[in-house]
Amino acid sequence: MWQDFVAAGTTSDWQSPKLGQYATGIALTNMSRSLYADHYNGLVTKGEPTYEPAVTSADPPDNPSKIVITDCSDDSHWLKYKADTGQLANDTPGGRHLINAIVQKQPDGSWKVSEYGVHEVGTC
Repeated sequence: MWQDFVAAGTTSDWQSPKLGQYATGIALTNMSRSLYADHYNGLVTKGEPTYEPAVTSADPPDNPSKIVITDCSDDSHWLKYKADTGQLANDTPGGRHLINAIVQKQPDGSWKVSEYGVHEVGTC
């Protein structure tokens, strides 16, 4: 999911069909809205964040339909730029963020992120 979000961010493509490949519900809505806001404000993202995902719970444990993933993502090298000038959009550095995500098994058997929360810089 994050790789598709990062790719869409290079052009602020809030309508990228790839976003729905691994996200649904609130997660998909939040990603699309974030990209639309960047598009509206003339911003793009450049670079790549890093990830350290780990499954922290599975429900039910023997045959899960819901998994919780905790991640410590570093966006120090994934920043927003003005699309027209290529200059940094602000002087806010990135950093390490705690991310919690709920991944649910879909009726077709696929797994998609249904919710996620990105915490403030310095939370991991």
